[in-house]
Amino acid sequence: MELVVLNNTGKETGRKITLDETVFGIEPNKHAVYLEVKQYLAAQRQGTHKSKERSEITASTRKLKKQKGSGSARYGDIKSPTFRGGGRVFGPKPRDYRFKLNKALKRLAKKSVLSQKMKDNSIKVMEDLSLNAPRTKDFVTLLNAFELNGKKSLFILPEANDNVYLSSRNLPKTKVLSYNEISSYDLMNAGEIIFFEGAVEKFQENLKK
Repeated sequence: MELVVLNNTGKETGRKITLDETVFGIEPNKHAVYLEVKQYLAAQRQGTHKSKERSEITASTRKLKKQKGSGSARYGDIKSPTFRGGGRVFGPKPRDYRFKLNKALKRLAKKSVLSQKMKDNSIKVMEDLSLNAPRTKDFVTLLNAFELNGKKSLFILPEANDNVYLSSRNLPKTKVLSYNEISSYDLMNAGEIIFFEGAVEKFQENLKK
């Protein structure tokens, strides 16, 4: 399985790069993808929600009326959940929504997404890019060359590159990440995935550990 390497103007360089079929050519496992995306989204939740229960309400504890003889239901104090302003029954409490998944399952999820993207012709490889300084204008030119302006795109770097990252930071539909920061959610959320040439081998090795 091979892909043509493109330059930063979107033209073919004449070189090809070999992709590992055990990473980019497997039968997608939808359930594995579902679990990793669910884990990613759960980890984004703050979990700081809180409502007051009956014991936490500041109000009188006086019994509103006698227990028997009224002809209606029994009443306790004004903090009862049946009254407006009373405590809430089984309300939310601060909690951590994160949960653990096996590394093998997470690798399977990434391989599944990449294999589906490969079938959809949504993966490209471009030669490594070096910018002398952060300039959004230069990155917009790159997006236009790949016909990605206004589309969701993910650029995968072989290593951290501040100039490339800062050049793309103000572009709402463009995301730039290093190969070891990628989650299945990032891959799923991108319409087009652009690998920098040096990132392909590192990414494949990372998924085969």
